[in-house]
Amino acid sequence: MADLYDEMRNSVLEGDEELAIELAEKVLTEKGNAMMAMNEGFLNGIQEAGRLFEDGEYFLPDLIFAADALKSALRVLDSELKKNEGESVKSKKIVLATVQGDIHDIGKTIVGTMMTANGYEVHDLGADVKNEEIIRAVKEIKPEIVGLSALLTTTMEEQKNIITMLEEEGIRNTVKVIVGGAPVNQNWADKIKADGYSDNAISAVKLADELTA
Repeated sequence: MADLYDEMRNSVLEGDEELAIELAEKVLTEKGNAMMAMNEGFLNGIQEAGRLFEDGEYFLPDLIFAADALKSALRVLDSELKKNEGESVKSKKIVLATVQGDIHDIGKTIVGTMMTANGYEVHDLGADVKNEEIIRAVKEIKPEIVGLSALLTTTMEEQKNIITMLEEEGIRNTVKVIVGGAPVNQNWADKIKADGYSDNAISAVKLADELTA
């Protein structure tokens, strides 16, 4: 079985979506343990891809391909994994969104994939998400964390506006807010009273772990 887990790991590392799907389907047809396959195989691959990216051995396209392979395997195993939620490490919820007026979401998508790989229940609202929709998601989903991405200097102000809206709704103290995106930095995060800032997917996971410890 260890060899099969290695194949799963490598399918993600190599960004081979077809192979990842094939191996995931094999788990279902052979009535294997979907949770073990995910934890010992596919997730090991994305975590290793994340490490290689952090070390400069993988580039952004490599990480995107690895993330796509993982997501393909997750889609195949999703229903089986939900049957075994008691075994799952998923518990903490995170809502992700690229703020309104901004259509860039590659970085946010990778953050979501890495969060999933590290045990978070991810609710990705997409790109160009209206502020009111984010507030509604916080009320309905009750996440531990909201991650707000802005890739333009003209849209980063929305991160501040959302925090203000959370305060006005009386729910700011119920959720940690982390911000990111090309024009965003720690000084901006401090200025708008966000709980944290991250400039890449790997550090975003570490930050989330620290904030929810």
